Amino acid sequence: MPNTQLLIIDAQNDFCDLPPAWCATDPVSSAPLAPTLPVPGAHADMLRLAGLIDAVGARLDDITLTLDSHHHIDIAHPGFWQQADGGQVLPFTAITAAQLRAGEFRPREAAALPRAQAYLDALEAAGRYTLMVWPVHAEIGSWGHGLHAALRAACNRWEVQQRRPSRKLLKGSNPWTEHYSALQAEVPDEADADTLLNKPLLEALNRAGLLLIAGEASSHCVKATVEHLAEHLPGKQLERLVLLTDAMSPVAGFEAQQEAFFAAMRARGLRLASCAELQGELA
Repeated sequence: MPNTQLLIIDAQNDFCDLPPAWCATDPVSSAPLAPTLPVPGAHADMLRLAGLIDAVGARLDDITLTLDSHHHIDIAHPGFWQQADGGQVLPFTAITAAQLRAGEFRPREAAALPRAQAYLDALEAAGRYTLMVWPVHAEIGSWGHGLHAALRAACNRWEVQQRRPSRKLLKGSNPWTEHYSALQAEVPDEADADTLLNKPLLEALNRAGLLLIAGEASSHCVKATVEHLAEHLPGKQLERLVLLTDAMSPVAGFEAQQEAFFAAMRARGLRLASCAELQGELA
């Protein structure tokens, strides 16, 4: 069998539509905690993925888990921004470079305006995204930043069986750039190596003869990561990449982006399969 690896992207509590029983309680306020950016279907995705790891763990040579990792104040979070009249900017507000230049929105910290404008200009010039203000999510150290419990348990069992750790990669801690992809930020910052193309990760994944890919969300972070993989993976041979389509789901309202992503990757030679199909092949 070829070297078989599993890449799991951002399988974190904040992105999973967890039932109440799976959520924690804030010990300070005693209020129940809840995911801040839940993706419909993600909880079921992670249960299926955990089952796959338990079933075929002996055939997995490596597991890589990425974790979206943000500060509370971030250029893609509401606290960074205000409207022209000082009003609050709500989550799921898109802000264009032209709107910022026209004064419709502005950073709460006035001195941040030039850098924010340069960022939005560069982001839109890259042609992949305009800025989206998301709910505060995957805040470093928070419950929401943690891995889905069933998936974490399955990965822990794999580590004990294999007597080695999974690879864990944090991305997104630079508050000045969005970092959907696990491989590089949307606008890399030459002064911050963590935002640049992650060549060691590429080299590690390139050792796979079969690379299984899962995680959340298929419309954003999975999509961005796989697009960068298809562009930068040494040796190409993209047919060795398999998207586990029932172990990923799109952000609500972005279903069309998932479908376009699936179609584009299939056209480039990637395979789309279910967890059950892969379990049958690897068991």
